[in-house]
Amino acid sequence: MNQQIIGKTHSSTVAAIEFRGVAKQFAAKGRSAQVQAVVDVNFSVALGEVVSIIGPSGCGKSTLLNMGAGLAASTEGQVWVQGEAVRGPNPHVAFMLQKDLLMPWRNVQHNIELGLELRGMAATERATIAQRLITQCRLNGFAKHYPHQLSGGMRQRAALARTLAVDPLVLLMDEPFSALDAQTKMILQQDLARTVLAEGKTVLFITHDLVEAVALSDRILVMSERPGTIVQEIRVDIPGRGDPMQRRKHPGVGAYVGQLMDLLKLDAHTEVH
Repeated sequence: MNQQIIGKTHSSTVAAIEFRGVAKQFAAKGRSAQVQAVVDVNFSVALGEVVSIIGPSGCGKSTLLNMGAGLAASTEGQVWVQGEAVRGPNPHVAFMLQKDLLMPWRNVQHNIELGLELRGMAATERATIAQRLITQCRLNGFAKHYPHQLSGGMRQRAALARTLAVDPLVLLMDEPFSALDAQTKMILQQDLARTVLAEGKTVLFITHDLVEAVALSDRILVMSERPGTIVQEIRVDIPGRGDPMQRRKHPGVGAYVGQLMDLLKLDAHTEVH
């Protein structure tokens, strides 16, 4: 295994997404002082790379994704997407959450088409893209079904298809599989890994599942307790990032998980999902 303390950003001519000296403060209800969520965050994600962020609850992981998506502004520093400063919602960035947020009055196909419709794309072109993603995300036969007619795993597949439909440069994913049962979760991890590898997508992925982080990632960034900052980078030197089920069988996975538990100061009795 190869690990290093963060001292500089990952080398790339132009990073897909980069955080330079980013800090964020919030006004806390009932407090006169500001709450420092994250401080001095510096890292970049190269084009086509998958990077996971782990850290204690409340350390600012989701705050980083919100700033990356342009949904929140940094107090200090700047987030960049392909060399351009993020100053608001960015069409090159798509966000996927734990909740699928599918619109209940739209069927699967029309949910997938939503972002394309908002961009003014013609109906025939939207339908072509949606049908391709329905096949790619293994939703054949369910295009006309509504969210309430789908299992949790199928709803997340539909949410992934909707996210991919707008052809984003960067996928920001905030624990998208954490609410699913173990078997469904592994299947969707496999679907995601194969899709992002085939399409060359860049992914910044938040998880509390240490095995998931190892199975899906090129690198894992470890955050400190609040105010959160990146304290460690671990490069995952296990082959087959596009096949997480196979990666899970590698004898080195346990050592990575043990190292991450040590960094997070977890013990054998701590639930790590």
